[in-house]
Amino acid sequence: MEGARRGAATAQGPINEEFTVHYWKDLADVPRGFGPSVVTLGNFDGVHRGHQQVLRRLVETAADREAQAVAISFDPHPSQVHRPDAAPQLIMGLEDRVEALAASGLDGLLMMTYTLELAGETPEQFVRNVFVETLGATAVVIGHDTRFGKDNAGDVSTMQELGRQFGFAVEVVEEYEADADGGSDGSRRCSSSWVREALAAGDVAMAAEVLGRTHRMRGEVVHGDARGRELGFPTANLSKHSSGLIPADGVYAGWLVDERGTRWPAAISVGSNPTFEGASRRVEAHVIDRPEESTDDFDLYGQQVVVEFVQRLRGMVAYTGPEALIAQMYDDVARTRSLLSTD
Repeated sequence: MEGARRGAATAQGPINEEFTVHYWKDLADVPRGFGPSVVTLGNFDGVHRGHQQVLRRLVETAADREAQAVAISFDPHPSQVHRPDAAPQLIMGLEDRVEALAASGLDGLLMMTYTLELAGETPEQFVRNVFVETLGATAVVIGHDTRFGKDNAGDVSTMQELGRQFGFAVEVVEEYEADADGGSDGSRRCSSSWVREALAAGDVAMAAEVLGRTHRMRGEVVHGDARGRELGFPTANLSKHSSGLIPADGVYAGWLVDERGTRWPAAISVGSNPTFEGASRRVEAHVIDRPEESTDDFDLYGQQVVVEFVQRLRGMVAYTGPEALIAQMYDDVARTRSLLSTD
């Protein structure tokens, strides 16, 4: 189905200009008679290396069977429906999740609206309605810890039994491990919880190891208090409504990607500006080494940008005054430049 993978028509419009993937938000959007397909399902928060291993095998199996590779995911995250007060913060926003899934080589992505009604379907009802009757699945590729159906009653053995009942093959992909400092064998199973744990500690390098790419946030650049500009370090302040999990307070080396796709090296501050007794937590990026011709017209206000975190430089510190802070900021910029090799 290589032709479909390069130029598939989309029910909801293209995910972006780069990926042409069938993108459905409801079972009714899937064309009648669609298939044959090879299917996987999951929340895919972070689309980390464990998820990527399942998705790679999905695409390979679909190619072998001359079928279409389809992933099923959910929005909102099930935990936000079942336990909104205790739901973990999401690693990435919906736009980035869809983009990362599309980049894996899928032919189709079904992003189902997660409701209590959907959650009430038994494993058999869900598989029959979605996999068999809607997507025409001839095979299912899942991770070993996949759960589905009412009360998460369905597991790998349930899927294998349903495969025998409905006539599709089931392939189980083993867990993917990454290097983990302090582990007894130096490795640990990749998981969304591990990514959250690393970001909570400010270890964006470890998060990148698990994710297979740098962690990012996405949001609109809004006006701040202009204190960075007054100190000689103007910053692009992300809106409080930005998507992506905010890492621990501190200063990071990373990148800012503007709406045109230009990647700018940046020193990124996360925190409440304790030197000036700030109260609200914010994410702001100071773009370094801009070309001279861009200095006067480098205006990011109102743009939707991406901020990528490469390495934590230091924690957040309350300095005795502006002079000490400025000296530290010069050092932060120098370390960022060296780390990113922007000379």
